[in-house]
Amino acid sequence: MVQDKTGPSPTGGGTPHTPDPPTPESRPPLPPAPPSGASASGGPALVGRESGRVLLARVAAAVAGGGLLFLAFPPIDWWPAAPLGVALIVAALYGTRPRRAAWLGYLAAAVFLFPTLAWVRTIGDDVWVMLVGVESLFYAVMAALAALVFRLRLWPLWFGGLWVAMEWARGLFPIGGFPWARLAFSQGESLFTEYAALGGAPLVSFAVALCGALLACTLLRRPPAARRVTGRLVPLALALVVPLLTLAVPRPGDEGRTVNIGIVQGNVPGRGMYVLGDEPAVVLKNHANETKKLAQAVRDGKLAKPDIVILPENSTDIDPYRDATARQIIDDSVKDVGVPTLVGAVVAIGEENRATRSLVWDPVTGPGAYYDKQQLVPFGEYTPFKELVLALWERAGLVGRQSVPGTKPGDLKMGPVTIGAVNCYEVAYDGTVRGTVKTGATPLVVQTNNATYAESNLPPQQLAMSKLRAVEHNRAVVTAATTGISAYVTPDGKVSWQTRELVADMNVVKVPVRTQATVATQIGALPEWALALMGVAAAGVAAWRVRRKATGEE
Repeated sequence: MVQDKTGPSPTGGGTPHTPDPPTPESRPPLPPAPPSGASASGGPALVGRESGRVLLARVAAAVAGGGLLFLAFPPIDWWPAAPLGVALIVAALYGTRPRRAAWLGYLAAAVFLFPTLAWVRTIGDDVWVMLVGVESLFYAVMAALAALVFRLRLWPLWFGGLWVAMEWARGLFPIGGFPWARLAFSQGESLFTEYAALGGAPLVSFAVALCGALLACTLLRRPPAARRVTGRLVPLALALVVPLLTLAVPRPGDEGRTVNIGIVQGNVPGRGMYVLGDEPAVVLKNHANETKKLAQAVRDGKLAKPDIVILPENSTDIDPYRDATARQIIDDSVKDVGVPTLVGAVVAIGEENRATRSLVWDPVTGPGAYYDKQQLVPFGEYTPFKELVLALWERAGLVGRQSVPGTKPGDLKMGPVTIGAVNCYEVAYDGTVRGTVKTGATPLVVQTNNATYAESNLPPQQLAMSKLRAVEHNRAVVTAATTGISAYVTPDGKVSWQTRELVADMNVVKVPVRTQATVATQIGALPEWALALMGVAAAGVAAWRVRRKATGEE
């Protein structure tokens, strides 16, 4: 009997047969091993459970990232902190599942927004907490989607698009949106600012988010040992290139035309929610008196003669259409200065409504052309869900008459120019500012009443928006505020003159009249739509891939 040599002996002894190794042609191809900490697709390797130390590190990165974002905004104005903050937030989210990413994103947003929006505390701590709570939800959704796009190649691009989509949504919902504290508004004077001339505030936000994501990629990427140095240097180099590319952005030149603009800041007697004080017409008198001081300074040769004069929003606390005394006070001061003057007034419309109005007052013919504010402040100028809100919050009754929005852009003929009137809160809204610039109006004039928020971080944040708008539209921006900060911003986004807060002040500034349109003015919201769609589409692709993998289709 011959023993079969293809297997071991029945007793377990003998030598088993070893099959021949497969030839290269017959060997099945193996997928390349992913680098440590990454999946085969180039994204992060997801784990079901993480150690407490790793989770604590994620929380620390989210908190630090939110804190750095706050430091980037005025009045601290450390603009490089914005991309660094984004980088830490990305590091906190990278490699997590969407649910965990959502609450980490919410945490980072809360740490960022609570101090950044601290000026809301003037209205009430409860309003402040509710506002931050609602706004942070947008960051949570973005973070959950980011956890998906991190699994795709070129994920820093898709992440930047998601950030733009999040800011777009914040500017629309709820009740008209709240576009404050966008990344772009931390870049009033930075290497990123010039992107505003190409794609407006959305492109600036995208560039900052992309830069931060590339910085994070430098640390998070795990290339093979043979390419470890170059694999990390490439995203770092790209992160540095993003802000430096703005040096090549062409800027329109001077057109040789100027206009002298008088700026009046009259101050108010009260503080907080009761800025008008108890004496009727005191705000009107303060601004009328300061206008007369400007006229006297011109006669004394201390200031150049203005072509026009700009007073702040709410520079009269009494409706000059209905009150003869208020009308006379304004008329006397305008006749004294002798040039068309833009008066900020709250005027009655019917018996129950009002409008926040920028009113051209001529020294000869009196009140004429006007612009009514289009973007109204919820709970400040009107009360959403009025019946319910008034029943729950007594302070909501301070709104009084309900404002109605205007429907036309703010191009107003004044003396030798047609100014672009923008009213306070509106400077945060891309479409409203651009709509006025598209009429050909120049320069831009921002009338504002920040008296309720004096010496908080709101006035410098609003001034930063004016800096960005100047670059975005190639327009000088003149800001007149009741209590400050009144300022003149050049078309290059530089503050040439500004007031201190809570003082009466006035000046005459020589302002260039620019008419050439930037790329951003011409194409409007197209960059925002394209970038947002890019980010959301990438999240959709990533979610589709996850679903296919989960159902075994891949």
